[in-house]
Amino acid sequence: MKIIDVLNKETILPDLKAHDKKGVLEELVTPVIHIAGVNKKDLVRVLVERERLGSTGIGGGIGIPHGKLKDLESLILGFGLSREGVDFESMDGRPTHIFFLLMTPENSTGLHLKLLARISKILKNNLFKEKLLNATDSDEIFNIIKEEDEEF
Repeated sequence: MKIIDVLNKETILPDLKAHDKKGVLEELVTPVIHIAGVNKKDLVRVLVERERLGSTGIGGGIGIPHGKLKDLESLILGFGLSREGVDFESMDGRPTHIFFLLMTPENSTGLHLKLLARISKILKNNLFKEKLLNATDSDEIFNIIKEEDEEF
């Protein structure tokens, strides 16, 4: 499965305004709830609970907040870019700028892990991350991700 198969342009936020972890999570889920038809509080709660197990800030300016939700019908992917960077309790202690939000139904562990692995893999490419950081709008971000996704 490709990232682009599940990423919707409407869930791409090219300029996150939040300055803390909870704020970023709330901002990332806002466009997602309209597509998924789920409660914002429930979605944020699942993500906050997952963060308590260990930060999804994997270092290198990247965060991949993710979780599973019982009422979700299909996998949902969102993207956010923080120009300033946010303290996301990242493994390397540095600010996080690039966020992929992944929400899956409770019973789809395989799909969840495959997509997490694919996202992690493409984010190892520094040129790709640099292009994302310099992107100005959701169309440009979508096209950058699509281009990189097709190479894998």
